[in-house]
Amino acid sequence: MMGRVAEASALSGDSRGAEMPARGRALFWSLWRQKSALAGAVLLLTVLAAAVSAPLIAPMDPNEQSLPYSMKPPLWSSEGRVYLLGTDHLGRDLLSRIIYGSRISLVVGFFSVVFSGGIGLAVGLLAGYYGGKTDYLLMRLVDFVLAFPFILLALALIAILGPSLFLIVAVISLRLWTIYARVVRAEVLSMREREFMQAARAIGGGDLRIIVRHLLPNVLAPVVVIASLYLGRMIVIEAGLSFLGLGVPPPTPTWGGILSEGRSLLYVAWWIVTFPGLVIMLTVLGANLLGDWLRNVLDPRVRSI
Repeated sequence: MMGRVAEASALSGDSRGAEMPARGRALFWSLWRQKSALAGAVLLLTVLAAAVSAPLIAPMDPNEQSLPYSMKPPLWSSEGRVYLLGTDHLGRDLLSRIIYGSRISLVVGFFSVVFSGGIGLAVGLLAGYYGGKTDYLLMRLVDFVLAFPFILLALALIAILGPSLFLIVAVISLRLWTIYARVVRAEVLSMREREFMQAARAIGGGDLRIIVRHLLPNVLAPVVVIASLYLGRMIVIEAGLSFLGLGVPPPTPTWGGILSEGRSLLYVAWWIVTFPGLVIMLTVLGANLLGDWLRNVLDPRVRSI
């Protein structure tokens, strides 16, 4: 009898082990069939590769100034150097600054998604599971954060603490966790009285165990979808803050900072704002295309694989 049980358990483990590679292949072929999502993945991977290998692929030091070479057009060359995207008002290579600026945008986008998602996930789980006064207080906190002007919050914190990369991530996270909290709370409320929840309580499961083992896995899919769709928005917010002078301080290159430096030179050096703007647009487009595909894959109502 014990032998048959062990054999059945081993077979079950083998089937689960075989299911994961099969699922991975299904995801890969689904992405391959969705050409728009594949293009989005390629765009994001290209930006990520450029950010990781910036010291290797950037043709010049992004902060190296050469005033005699200021505002030179794309493909301009001198002394054996070719400025593929031209130079800015201080003679710095624009391509190198855009490559290094991708680091700031991706770091802010990724960590803002992680931190805001973690805060919103915890708040949504607690509000939806406990209900009552806990739900009321947490949702009023959400309403208060949504009612507070984002730019005013950013200005106040940066004026007090000074601009920094960590502060930018914190400001964005403190604003956008409310989106996750509302979605997760709605999901938990819809699952709280289902049969599997009642069974978990009937066998003596504690609150923490029920939340971690039963609720959390069931709400991760919408959280991942929101994170993928809001990655592009985080990048745009970071660029906007840098454009307003509220981002990472100079001379660190950022996409929004490059746009801000070149806005007054639009009619005499159009490339200073055009190329960073195109990079921001393509990066956000790639994140949105990939996010739409993830929504179709992870949402059981529209799942296609």
